[in-house]
Amino acid sequence: MLKDQCQGVLMEGSSYYIVHESAMPPVLKKVAEANRLLSSGKARTVNEAAEMAGIGRSSYYKFKDAVHEFHDNLPGSMLTIVCEVSDRAGCLSDLLQTIAQCGANILTIHQAIPEGGTAVVSISMQMLENADSPNTLIDRISSKEGVKRVRVTGR
Repeated sequence: MLKDQCQGVLMEGSSYYIVHESAMPPVLKKVAEANRLLSSGKARTVNEAAEMAGIGRSSYYKFKDAVHEFHDNLPGSMLTIVCEVSDRAGCLSDLLQTIAQCGANILTIHQAIPEGGTAVVSISMQMLENADSPNTLIDRISSKEGVKRVRVTGR
């Protein structure tokens, strides 16, 4: 049953979950440990990593692609915004420059194909210690020429 549940994670259209370690079955914790051992170089082979983690290779291979450790170790807080901006040359550049001036570090940008003269842009950023507050950042972005709407979608 557990195998079927984990393999479902790999199927197209399936959902992903972040699960607290205390709710994970022991085998999945050990697979995560084996992955960590391999990526850190402490184990050179799958056989060595599985043995060090206390699981069989077959268990490792069943779940290796379905278990990923969540790392929340970036300094500063995270902020994700979605902006609707005018589809004109330089608008996105101005937006990104404003974010940089506020002291945020841009992690990801996704811009949809513009429709009706408007492009939707999703930006995830790291708010560093010396960065302006998220509210100040949003206010500065909102006041930029060509920015039609700004929404915070994640923190």
